[in-house]
Amino acid sequence: MKAYRGEDGRVLMFRPELNAMRMKTGAERMCMHSPSVQQFMEGVKQTVLANIRWVPPQGKGSLYLRPLLFGSGASLGVSAASEYTFLVFGSPVQNYFKEGTAALNLYVEEVVPRAYLGGTGAVKAISNYGPVLDVMRRAKARGFSDVLYLDAETKKNIEEVSAANIFLVKGNTIVTPATNGTILRGITRESVIEIALDLGYKVEERVVPVDELKEAEEVFCTGTAAGIASVGSITFQNIRTEYKLGDGLVTQQLQSILVGIQTGSIQDTKNWVVEID
Repeated sequence: MKAYRGEDGRVLMFRPELNAMRMKTGAERMCMHSPSVQQFMEGVKQTVLANIRWVPPQGKGSLYLRPLLFGSGASLGVSAASEYTFLVFGSPVQNYFKEGTAALNLYVEEVVPRAYLGGTGAVKAISNYGPVLDVMRRAKARGFSDVLYLDAETKKNIEEVSAANIFLVKGNTIVTPATNGTILRGITRESVIEIALDLGYKVEERVVPVDELKEAEEVFCTGTAAGIASVGSITFQNIRTEYKLGDGLVTQQLQSILVGIQTGSIQDTKNWVVEID
């Protein structure tokens, strides 16, 4: 999650209660005790207040916050931990992707899946990220920005990027893979869907065959770190498909509204923003 500084100097957080509930859901899946929503919110708030001088000016970045929960205790058995630690890291950041990078160039991984049905793909757990680091390293060595993964069962349907959800734009329709147990229900993802519906777009959450990548006009990724990031191309089986970029497109429209709400420049009619004071 992130803390943003608005044009008027206020410091704002975006939907922190959903992050709290996501930690609780993930902890239950991993057989962990978790802080209550109130404890989570207070921990995050106190971290922001203690580091408020590090929240960048509006438009220059944000204070990236990483709430963590880990287990420990005097046990060598294969069992849940006897005690847990909740902590919050904070660091000022600029954009997640390099300055000057116009858009992402993704590579479709056909061998290594990100998550399996019955696994932990639907929760925010470290077990989702360690196994794909080598895949990401190899893709970046070939000049790609990140990796798009296929479902483990059929290897015919797209699921997620390494740490972001993906959307395809076709006319007035926006398509994204359904959260069926292997895909994280991202908070930015949920917010973008709601904004798109408010704007009159049709949003489809469903199985998305990899072949549909050829039909999309625009593609974008969503996540806390990335925000809304345009995808310039996706390479699958050595065939590169390119997508529209630039002003006046659906991606930019959604990004402008999302950032406006997050930074307070657009009126928050949904009570998504929490002011830190």
